[in-house]
Amino acid sequence: MAGMYTLAAGEGEATWFLQNRMVLKATAETTGGAYGLVESTIAPGASPPLHIHRHEDEAFYVLEGEMTFRYDGVDHPAGPGTFVFLPRDVPHTFVVEGDTPARVLTLISPGGGERFFVEGGRTPESEGLPPAGPPDIERMQRAAAVYGSEIVGPPMRPRSRATV
Repeated sequence: MAGMYTLAAGEGEATWFLQNRMVLKATAETTGGAYGLVESTIAPGASPPLHIHRHEDEAFYVLEGEMTFRYDGVDHPAGPGTFVFLPRDVPHTFVVEGDTPARVLTLISPGGGERFFVEGGRTPESEGLPPAGPPDIERMQRAAAVYGSEIVGPPMRPRSRATV
């Protein structure tokens, strides 16, 4: 069983994944396999492709920003203080709405799937968000295969300002 474990603000293994800066705060190794916890800053308009996790459930707690989560084809708005639970085996994605980044805590249970973001991402070159550019889809698909995830559709588009 894992013992007590602490990380201060700003500490943890960081990665750039798509348009996110992600910091692993807890991993399967530090929680005895129970869960992984990731703190993310996500660029405005950013959205991962529609995907399915086969091995773990995901839960999100929105700290800052406005987001829309899509779960099984239905959109759900989420602002600061919103908690979203997404069980495994159901297609889902999200998008950051507006002009400011979102900050989110993601709980992955059981632990282990948090390594997908490291293997599918890249080492940050700075403290901020990654520069805009096309994702390395092949790298992400290789990591998805290892971690039991499937990409099943395109990313979401943010709502237009006229509809916000």
